[in-house]
Amino acid sequence: MTTLETTAPTTLPAPTPVLVDLIRVARPIHWAKNALVVPAALLAVPSVAADTAGHVLLATAAFTLASVAVYFGNDLADRARDRLHPVKRLRPIASGRISGVLAVTVAAGVLGLLALLLVAVPAVPAGPILAYLVLNVLYSRLLKHVPLVDAGCVAAGFVLRVLEGYLTAGARTATWLLVAVFSLCLLLVLGKRRQELSVGGAQHRPALRGYTVELTDHLIQLTAVLTAVAFLMHLRGEAQLGAFAEPAMLVSVPLVLFVLARYIQVVLVRGAGDPVRTLLRDRAIVGTAALWGLLFVTALVLSHDPALAGRLQAFLN
Repeated sequence: MTTLETTAPTTLPAPTPVLVDLIRVARPIHWAKNALVVPAALLAVPSVAADTAGHVLLATAAFTLASVAVYFGNDLADRARDRLHPVKRLRPIASGRISGVLAVTVAAGVLGLLALLLVAVPAVPAGPILAYLVLNVLYSRLLKHVPLVDAGCVAAGFVLRVLEGYLTAGARTATWLLVAVFSLCLLLVLGKRRQELSVGGAQHRPALRGYTVELTDHLIQLTAVLTAVAFLMHLRGEAQLGAFAEPAMLVSVPLVLFVLARYIQVVLVRGAGDPVRTLLRDRAIVGTAALWGLLFVTALVLSHDPALAGRLQAFLN
């Protein structure tokens, strides 16, 4: 989705090369969402074959192409409204630096590449990707203006990414993980909606007329609780951790709660808006997530290698 800054430039920036503007519309910083979410299914596969990993990598690339096409489509659909916004009016399409014809041409080319990839690699399921594209067309045309539904549509896009990974890897879908992803993304979107309300009110985004800062605060608390519970349930019952499931869950409790509390603190105290930049740039969140990732991978390796687990237990004793 889009980023709302707290301050607006007073002058137009110097002209930039067309290629640079096209890259800005493509939002490469947001590609990390696909790289982090789609391959999650590999953790549910007892042993990862090279071809399976390659297919998941291609599925990640396919979803990245789909998301780039969506970014171009969203900016095209919003260009008239963006021109009335103090910051978004400087976007390449809204400002006219990229014409509508060029934007449509690039989006069509990206969709063409996506179609070629899906046809050339049948192992990459097309269903979730097509559902994502249809969802975003509906979102851009109608659903983005419906309060609460707008946030749910954004979160559903991430669930489709996870589902794509599971279908590509041939792994059993983890229901609790899908719930956790959906609720976490709702939490992030609601944090962004709160910042938009605090900074610019409901003038630019019609759906914000159905929100208040107080409502978003309550919904943020609700989704944070659901995220923590669903994620811990996933670790306890669905993650392939064997005898290490309970220890992993117990160790994860303080780390998960800290990350969620830190994000809520950043949103409510600092007024951060863009969830991607918040998650990638906040050192406390990144450091805690890295620590948890290390612990999780350790538990995963030990659960799949009893001999190594036995040697480690003997060493500790």
